[in-house]
Amino acid sequence: MAEIIFQSKLDAQKLYNHLLKYVPYNPMNETILLLEDRHIVKIVDICFSTDLFDRVKSAFYQFITNTKRDHWFREIVRDHYFYSDMEEQQQIIDIIYSILDGQREDLAVLLKEINEEPNLISTAIDEILHENVTFSFDSFVKFRLRSYLQTLESYVEIAIDEYKMEQEYQMFVHMLRDFLVNREPKMDTLHLLFDEEITFFNEDFVEIKRGELTKLIDRRLLVNHPVYVDSASIAPLLSLAPTSIFIYTKDPDEPLVRTIKNIFEERVTLKEYGALREIKKWTSEKNSSEYHA
Repeated sequence: MAEIIFQSKLDAQKLYNHLLKYVPYNPMNETILLLEDRHIVKIVDICFSTDLFDRVKSAFYQFITNTKRDHWFREIVRDHYFYSDMEEQQQIIDIIYSILDGQREDLAVLLKEINEEPNLISTAIDEILHENVTFSFDSFVKFRLRSYLQTLESYVEIAIDEYKMEQEYQMFVHMLRDFLVNREPKMDTLHLLFDEEITFFNEDFVEIKRGELTKLIDRRLLVNHPVYVDSASIAPLLSLAPTSIFIYTKDPDEPLVRTIKNIFEERVTLKEYGALREIKKWTSEKNSSEYHA
């Protein structure tokens, strides 16, 4: 027999429901009991060597990682970092889960504990959950899962830093969109080739040299927003404010490409990297044949 005592009636109910998914129901001999008045989940007839005991441990593990972990993340975000807005909390938690799901390798490298999490929980469960034991879930969390909770705090810290950076980025994008609103286009079409560096071409596919671009930059951009505006790419683009921008790139997900798309929105069209070279070759041959004619 094992008894798990909760301070929260809701937590006791959640674990009870969770265990029922893992442990087969036996109408002749109930294996899982919920003593609602005392907030106790009681597991009877478990034996260290049986499959039932492994099922109980697995259910307890999943209860911690699937049910309680989300609650603890939200609690840390709210109580330690004072994000009381539910939408902000969710955005931060979404970043955490994107790291845990392997979608953010750039952030995962900052969390050496990410591969240690299953062992921290399993070890704590193995130490506490055995035959003829009664324990408080809240004490188990406080003492046995202390290292695990510290790991969760490090996840939250990384996610909040990323959330702040994303917020700053969105403000930056909106600020530059506002700059474009009433700006008269100085060029109808602009072509950008992304290689080791960015090369600008006019509508006739003639390269615009760096010195010429520098002369075209609106100095207000560099004076008012020196930290945010890249003088080699963003500043010339905003100054020219072209009606159409064609980007030729090997990597459409490159950060600068995404930033240009976010600022100029429907003005941007992505093209295959090699397309510009083919166009330039065709244009050169066409001009040559017209000249000789």
